[in-house]
Amino acid sequence: MERPDSPVPSCLSMNSEHSMGRPLYFREEDSSAEQVHQERPDSPVPSCQSEKDEHTMGRPIDFREGDLSSEQGVHQERSDSPVPSCVPMKSNHTMERPVSFGEGDLSSHQGRVQHEKSTQMKFQTVLRPHQDIKTKLGLKYQHLSEGHQGKRTLVKDIYTDLYITEGGSGWINEEHEVRQIEMAFKRENTQETTIKSNDIFKPVSQQQWDNTKLRGLRNLTKGIAGIGKTVTVQKVILDWAEGEANQDIDFMFPLPFRDLNLIKGQYSLMQLLSLYFPELKEIDSIEDDETKTVFILDGLDEYRLHLDFKNNQKCYDVTESNSVDVLLTNLIEGNMFPSALLWITTRPAAANQIPPECVDQVTEIRGFNEAQKDEYLRKKITNPNLANNIIKHIKSSRTLHIMCHIPVFCWISATVLEMMLKQEEKDEIPNTLIQMYSQFILIQTSVKNKYNKATETNPKEPSQTDKEMILKLSKLAFQQLQKGNLIFYEEDLRECGIDVTEASGYSALCTEIFIEECGLYHKKVFSFVHLSLQEFLAAVHALESCLGKEEHVFPPKAVTQSPFHCDDVEDNDDGDDVEVRKPDKLYDLYRRAVDQALISKNGHLDLFLRFLMGLSLKSNQDLLKGLLTQAGSTTQQNMETLKRTEKYLSDKIKKESSPERTINLFHCLNELGANSLVENMQITLRSGILSEAKLQPHQCSALTYLLLMSEDVLEEFDLKRYNRSAEGYQRFLPVVKNCKRALLSSCNLNYESCKTLGLALQTSKCLLKELDISYNHLEDRGVELLCAGLTSPICKIQTLVLARCKLTSKSCETLISALRTPNCLLRDLILSYNHLEDRGVKLLCAGPATPIFNIRTLDLGHCGLTEGCCLYLASVLRSPNSQIKKLELRDNDLKDAGVTQLSTGMEDPNCKLHALGLSGCLVTEEGCASLASALRSNPFNLRELDLSYNYPGDSGVKLLSAGLDNLQWRPEKLSMDHCENDRLKSGPRKYACDLTLDLNTAYTHLSVSEENRNVTFSELQPYPVHTERFDYWNQVLCSEGLTGRCYWEVERNGEVVIAVTYKGISRKGKDDDSRLGYNDKSWSLDFYDNRCFAYHHSKKTSIPDPASSPWPNRVGVYLDWPAGTLSFYSISSDTLSHIHTFHCTFTEPLYPGFWVGSDSSVSLCQVK
Repeated sequence: MERPDSPVPSCLSMNSEHSMGRPLYFREEDSSAEQVHQERPDSPVPSCQSEKDEHTMGRPIDFREGDLSSEQGVHQERSDSPVPSCVPMKSNHTMERPVSFGEGDLSSHQGRVQHEKSTQMKFQTVLRPHQDIKTKLGLKYQHLSEGHQGKRTLVKDIYTDLYITEGGSGWINEEHEVRQIEMAFKRENTQETTIKSNDIFKPVSQQQWDNTKLRGLRNLTKGIAGIGKTVTVQKVILDWAEGEANQDIDFMFPLPFRDLNLIKGQYSLMQLLSLYFPELKEIDSIEDDETKTVFILDGLDEYRLHLDFKNNQKCYDVTESNSVDVLLTNLIEGNMFPSALLWITTRPAAANQIPPECVDQVTEIRGFNEAQKDEYLRKKITNPNLANNIIKHIKSSRTLHIMCHIPVFCWISATVLEMMLKQEEKDEIPNTLIQMYSQFILIQTSVKNKYNKATETNPKEPSQTDKEMILKLSKLAFQQLQKGNLIFYEEDLRECGIDVTEASGYSALCTEIFIEECGLYHKKVFSFVHLSLQEFLAAVHALESCLGKEEHVFPPKAVTQSPFHCDDVEDNDDGDDVEVRKPDKLYDLYRRAVDQALISKNGHLDLFLRFLMGLSLKSNQDLLKGLLTQAGSTTQQNMETLKRTEKYLSDKIKKESSPERTINLFHCLNELGANSLVENMQITLRSGILSEAKLQPHQCSALTYLLLMSEDVLEEFDLKRYNRSAEGYQRFLPVVKNCKRALLSSCNLNYESCKTLGLALQTSKCLLKELDISYNHLEDRGVELLCAGLTSPICKIQTLVLARCKLTSKSCETLISALRTPNCLLRDLILSYNHLEDRGVKLLCAGPATPIFNIRTLDLGHCGLTEGCCLYLASVLRSPNSQIKKLELRDNDLKDAGVTQLSTGMEDPNCKLHALGLSGCLVTEEGCASLASALRSNPFNLRELDLSYNYPGDSGVKLLSAGLDNLQWRPEKLSMDHCENDRLKSGPRKYACDLTLDLNTAYTHLSVSEENRNVTFSELQPYPVHTERFDYWNQVLCSEGLTGRCYWEVERNGEVVIAVTYKGISRKGKDDDSRLGYNDKSWSLDFYDNRCFAYHHSKKTSIPDPASSPWPNRVGVYLDWPAGTLSFYSISSDTLSHIHTFHCTFTEPLYPGFWVGSDSSVSLCQVK
């Protein structure tokens, strides 16, 4: 059988309105001129057929490329009379007006004519091979060949456009591709920008249009294995070659990465192109202003060399020789052919190899949706009743239902189920991937034998020859999976004992399972029909090597973690001692495989491990009893092996830090049927006491697994409900992919957590719209990692809360860069309680088209701002493009000068501000007058104005209150509460309040003095019995219950606890419910042993020691009851330094309180 001449990826799919069959592929037979005349007329008849037709599809198509290196082959394929070109010749020189020979200078006209002739000759020389290449590619891609019958079908009769969306990023997704399709499966339909395949070279945003003025558009298309990337490439090329689309393009040059692996030595770019297109050999360069060229680099993930953009030498000359990787990096960077368009396709894991600055547009190819999947199955299976039964069965199995979104797997499932349901003696219908692939291999082996008219054998037990061939393919699958290769060459086959001629003899079997193609220089290229099938066969090899040959595929030294993890030593159930066991080769295999999978950074062994765990069950081994050597162990031994494996997986779940790797370990337990951890968590979840339980990290992982496996999307996920430890919080982070509103505030997260969150924002069809990550120590580098997700075109975040995350003005620069992303949906940005200063506001507002215009709510409260920032904010408010509706500036020292500047923006008719917060901004009568003037000029929008905790004076109150009678300005909320003269202080001291100690609450060994403002540990005091007195703990409360904003200072001496509590705290006994900081009614800051700790509900937070030890004796406490914050400050030389902030929703008045140790005291200070 003659092989095709040039390879293309085999893992393909079609997402269409039409039925699909098994992978189809191009076959070019002996393309003589006679054959061409038979198959294609000399002058083509225009097609009136729509691309979307009612022709059914056979199997999912595998495109086979012809030989692009034989010039002779091109001459044979072309008809005697060339096909007329439908592409107009391009030139900047249009027809000139008639020449006047009267008075004009004849020599000038002759010079112009000569110049035009020279230009036209050069242009025609460049475009001379244009039609030859179009004809060649048209012949190459016009037909499909279905299976071993060799049936030829026109592509336009069978193909429909795949579903392509704008979106994605270059960041590595650390999930296995099967996990990605699992997550995408349960997402609701959302608004997405879809792109037709033939529009892939057209910019979709203004930024992309601007980029094309400097260089050709660079498009990166992502898609998991088998989803249809290469099919899309080939259809686009065919439509261009046949004059159906993109006729403004002069040249398309497909350069498959799997071909480029074969090219050794050095070439210039023109020489490289000539290897594929000999028509270019006589041309030095096709790079000029008149020629529009497209380079198509298909299958980046298949390239075996490293694209070193950082260190590769720069090359600008298309005639200069270099290695292929140097040519590629310079082509992608635009150093060569800067005007050329570039299209790169890849699996997601390899996308980050291309620097972001080299990509203008990221697109993603998706699989079948529900309707397309059902339609495909009904067209593939012509018997309606049988089709309905198969659809019903697939939907009954969650695993099959999810996987059938991949068209190739959908074909595999249809093939297996149709065959099995037609049998008179029906076996158990597959419900899992292992069962499906086991049956698929057996069925295709049987079909191969029938087609070759071989001796009939038991279809469940392949012949010895078939067995040997499948096991050799399994070895190849394992070796190449270890290397991360999806494509292989003849030398790879020989390493596994596969003779290429022998493999060709199994063409029917290989067509279905193992694809063989012919590449550049006629070298053969091989791949499995889908990555998951390669992973399944790799697991078969690992198990058979252990059972049949007693060999380990994983070397022990590569995975041994400790001296206790050897073949015959294992931790016992208590983990205190070690237990000596008999050698167990299967357990050792499973253990080593688990360790290897956990080492993987991108999870490339995750599905392999799940297959291996599943094959450990006897029921699954029985399906392949003709292939696998039977274990020969007793039932008891097998049970012991599985029990040990289950324990090893459970132990790893407790220790593993990667959330994604942990989730896969739960999948492995599920394959073993060992679901005790998950079942226990389900019981706890149903009991309703989960929020009270103190979960261990492995229990957090179990709950995360449950929430991710649920088919329901969570409306809200509040991380604080589930755990008390930082490690537990970290394991919960993947759940944000499955919710619309994620509340992660005050969860001890740090900048490293932002990588997981940023990755979640890029997950396909992630519905997360609101993310509250406030009161965590993210710092600027955390925001930088988070913004990698915000810049993703598929990110749907509308509200981002970053209050008190230790950010500086640098984060403003990072955020504004993210907001410039064309598809950014962010509308509410909360940055309060960060040290942004005026410089940060300047960065947010700078530029005539600043992205901050798109923000509707901007909260900059308590950000260290002064009047200097108001000039920038005013410029934003007066801009006609600004969408800001709510601006919060509380607790900043703006003063009257700043408010006056702000008013200049508010009085502009373009200002759309509805709510303005200026509480505690040091505003007096002068600032109020400016506001009143602005509201008279533009009274139509502002509805809420908060001027509380300022000092407007009587005249200021009168000026603004007059607005209440203004029929045009009708404020819904005008707040001027707590407006006393002492509010004109910088910082929280403007909220100072007077406190006194309540003698009726004081423990009997506490002495209260100095007008109830000092308390000291002392001898027994003669206090009367009182129901509110603490009878065990050395504690006392203040008389005043606080709401609103309040500030007080205390002077401590010795070991002291400074706290606030609800009045309902218990006063009796020594239990935690009466101890400050150890229950849900109180919050405390504890000083003892020269250390500082924060407590709430017995949760202890260690506070880092100050730079200048020891801790100062004076402590300030600021309560913002409405905002739900309680902050503590150390005071030294009249300077406040933040210690810790609690973030809660307060529901009752809070009473300050103290615990006083032996030889210790506390005094309430007078705040100046």
